[in-house]
Amino acid sequence: MSVRIVLLGPPGAGKGTQAARLCGQLAVPAISTGDIFRSGALGNTEAGRRAKAHMDKGEYVPDVITNALVEERLSRPDASQGFLLDGYPRTEAQVRELDAMLERSGASLDAVVEITLEDSTVVERLLKRAQDQGRADDTEPVIRHRLEVYAERTAPLAAIYATRGLLVRVDGNAEVDEVADRIVSALGARGLSV
Repeated sequence: MSVRIVLLGPPGAGKGTQAARLCGQLAVPAISTGDIFRSGALGNTEAGRRAKAHMDKGEYVPDVITNALVEERLSRPDASQGFLLDGYPRTEAQVRELDAMLERSGASLDAVVEITLEDSTVVERLLKRAQDQGRADDTEPVIRHRLEVYAERTAPLAAIYATRGLLVRVDGNAEVDEVADRIVSALGARGLSV
């Protein structure tokens, strides 16, 4: 089965955790721009240094870098039958770019899952993750800035996808298994078997 899904939600909502679970069930790759940037996939390049500088301040990496990385990743054979995108698109310009990428390949999105979570819970989760994983980009001022950027630039994408009939909202304030069940149920209601 071919399935193409975007996961939206504030930082710390559990998109990466849920993507890792779903990709196994759907037999498609989970593609996280944050993981790509953090993994050093850009190498010791000017683009890599620029991406890291933006992330360390809680800012979005410029579209020109992000779009190129996503398009290259979607062109790989393992993504030919679908994908779960986590962290992309984050802006209206990126929505248009993703639309163009999919159109060039003759594909389209099947669903956009928005995992919702209160800001206070996001801050609590990300501070805990910072301790557990030693992530320098998870300080409270950076987290709060990331939430402001998310509210301004990414949250409006839900309305775009709702207008297209693709959006499903799932409450992310629960244990991992319960959120996973909610996502599977929401996708099932759209006719996608997981």
